[in-house]
Amino acid sequence: MTSPTLPDPEQLAARILRGERAAVASGLNLLDNKLAEARNRSARLLAALSGERWLSRGHLIGVTGPPGAGKSSLVSAMIREWRLSGKTVGVLAVDPSSRPELGGGALLGDRIRIKNSSHDEGLFIRSLANRNQLGGVATEVWPMSWLMLACFDIVIIETVGVGQTEIDIAEIGDTVCYVAQPASGDTIQYLKSGIIEIPDIFAVNKCDLGAPARKTASEIGRSAPRHDRRENWDYPVCLVSATMNTGIRQLQEHCERHREFLANAGVLGKLRTRHQSAWVVRLLKEEFGTFGLELAGGRAVVGERLRENPSSQFAEYERLRQHILSRFMSVNQPSSLTKKEHLDEQTIV
Repeated sequence: MTSPTLPDPEQLAARILRGERAAVASGLNLLDNKLAEARNRSARLLAALSGERWLSRGHLIGVTGPPGAGKSSLVSAMIREWRLSGKTVGVLAVDPSSRPELGGGALLGDRIRIKNSSHDEGLFIRSLANRNQLGGVATEVWPMSWLMLACFDIVIIETVGVGQTEIDIAEIGDTVCYVAQPASGDTIQYLKSGIIEIPDIFAVNKCDLGAPARKTASEIGRSAPRHDRRENWDYPVCLVSATMNTGIRQLQEHCERHREFLANAGVLGKLRTRHQSAWVVRLLKEEFGTFGLELAGGRAVVGERLRENPSSQFAEYERLRQHILSRFMSVNQPSSLTKKEHLDEQTIV
């Protein structure tokens, strides 16, 4: 059985930059492919798409929260408003996987709740499983989100339903929105929750429930981080209802205001550079292990090389991959003495 032909990365990048939906789908499939040649082409694709524009283009928004909070319904309502205003939107919806011993499959059901028209050329939705990875997102989400930033005004990452410690979305998004549901615990629950430390905006969904929603908003307001994380940002708490379409515009205004805040403070490019460095190191470790990272000089050296080239980190990622692969070849190449000993052993046998 022959393997499918992989696309040319540079040609695919040009089509993605033109906003071709078929090219976006092909690019995401390539990034999701674990074959060695596909990994090589994925790195070339990301390098072809990268540049200074990546440090300032678009808005990458992470939407997270516990199961049942209404994340998908809220994302659907926000998409509708953005599309009415003429903005293009890309969505990565992450669903949980079953345990490997049970098959490791996933019901990719979040996109069912996101109501959209299949004929809308300004909207693209991709579902994927988290592959039992801790943190609320799969490793593939990071490069996929950056690919989508190349051709969409807004890119939304909806995480799996999270608990108290799944905070990887904080290392991807420009803006993180935490969706809470009313009557989901007292103030102590929010204070001890690691997830409460990462959002920039809080949205209490199902505000049509009345008093319970207002109480939850008040408790989150008292528990939310303040100036210890980012000075001069107010960490707003919004009361919204996805089903009643209440507070959606206000929530979007807070998202837009947060992006403006990052850009005006000169933080947006630095934030994305830091996120890029962290995830490139993570991708290298996933592919080659700790030993592979050491062959490239170790985590600290790799991180420093990436930070020195903020607008071409993916090109640097490709160079690091090729360097590690060449070192693997030299490390694993048997010496002439080893070959002779091997022949001697065969002769003795």
